[in-house]
Amino acid sequence: MHPQDRLKTTLLQLISTSVTLLVADYLMDSIRFDQPWVAIVTAIVLALLNAFLKPLLVLLTIPATVFTLGLFLLVINAAILMIADQIVDGFFIDGFWAAILLAIFISLVNGLLGGNVKVVKHNGIEE
Repeated sequence: MHPQDRLKTTLLQLISTSVTLLVADYLMDSIRFDQPWVAIVTAIVLALLNAFLKPLLVLLTIPATVFTLGLFLLVINAAILMIADQIVDGFFIDGFWAAILLAIFISLVNGLLGGNVKVVKHNGIEE
């Protein structure tokens, strides 16, 4: 993949996550943002946590993940969200179960978007 395409794909994924977080804020009383731009900051923090911390957590919890047939990954995602809640000023999650619901919501939206938002070129034209 060309570096420019990789950058565009990353930006589209950040925008997708930001919009998902804002929709969650609208739909769930237990998720709040002080300002809409905080969702963008939160999406960046989540991307960094997912890139660096999540692989370690997944590795350390392989037995629990296998025993629960993968459902423990929701707990890991909720933990990542709660860490982001502590890092980002203006982003609030009201407890563990709200984080679980948000993790499920984000997973559903990512699943509906195919898990990957990417730049596609047809005859040299980006879409």
